[in-house]
Amino acid sequence: MERNSNDVPGLLSRMPDNTAFKQQRLPAWRSHLTAWAVLPGFFTTGAFFLGMGILLILSAKSVKEIEITYTSMCSNCAKLRENASNFYKECTCSVPFFIPEKMPGNVYMYYKLHNFYQNLRRYTISRNNRQLLGEDITNVENCAPFQRDSNGIPIAPCGAIANSMFNDTILLSYYPHSSTRINVPLLSSGITWWTDKHIKFQNPRSNNLPSAFTGTTKPPYWRKPVYQLDPENPENNGFLNNDFIVWMRVAALPTFKKLYRRIHRTGPFANGLPAGNYSFDIAYNFPVTVFKGEKGVVLSTVTWSGGSNLFLGIAYLTTGAVIWLAAFSMTAVHLKMKKRNIVSES
Repeated sequence: MERNSNDVPGLLSRMPDNTAFKQQRLPAWRSHLTAWAVLPGFFTTGAFFLGMGILLILSAKSVKEIEITYTSMCSNCAKLRENASNFYKECTCSVPFFIPEKMPGNVYMYYKLHNFYQNLRRYTISRNNRQLLGEDITNVENCAPFQRDSNGIPIAPCGAIANSMFNDTILLSYYPHSSTRINVPLLSSGITWWTDKHIKFQNPRSNNLPSAFTGTTKPPYWRKPVYQLDPENPENNGFLNNDFIVWMRVAALPTFKKLYRRIHRTGPFANGLPAGNYSFDIAYNFPVTVFKGEKGVVLSTVTWSGGSNLFLGIAYLTTGAVIWLAAFSMTAVHLKMKKRNIVSES
């Protein structure tokens, strides 16, 4: 037996109004894309990507860069320092090199590591963000296996990332003449991300930083506590140390470089690094032979697109070439079909 809607209480009240909008009877526009409407967009997009790719490659090619790998050059220090019994012994080595042409403008110094995996999950999660914010420096949760020392004292900063911090000291010298040596002024400021320096890392609120870290101990592979990382600049200590912040941003690939210093543009270096003889004076501390790695230093200028990296330019060129290939293919198919239609109509 058929039921009338009037027999169901409230059924009519729940039905939408009989209007064009609520009953989906509004007039609609259905686009009709022709070949001559679509193909110009493909050609324009392809031209844009090809042009950007060429610009990015030319920009990357204009970067002046020099890389010096010093692991084998400092082999004596490597043998000494990578023996655990010589943990507190000092060892320095000098690495001479030559810059064939001037490096104009701002010049940046990076350290580069090969075969060092910072992307392992257990490594990347071995940190405590509440501790790094200075909220609770004794909080070592999630910092295994570097949470506490053998006496049960909390480690600050805790975790595997902090414990493995790169700690070679690198100085740069310039030799305008064989008997003249000039120390190139280096700046440690301005090498971190703004969000890291001002948001993600904060020291405990205290007028005396050493007392703020009372009740904690340094990571086992560190030679100094966190509040003594930079004796010359009190503002560059604790969790706000620039080198520490840079290291804590882990790299995605096993071969990576991280910003270490900026060349201070003053005196003979006001316009960059002149061509000539230089040397790196390196206090060798960071072990690499144990994992068959290598260490190096990179001096590089930058452009509007960044450093010397061809990947982005090649990616744009490849994308543009694929788009143009698709555009030409569609044009050929369209002309062939059009010609066939003309022949069939005639």
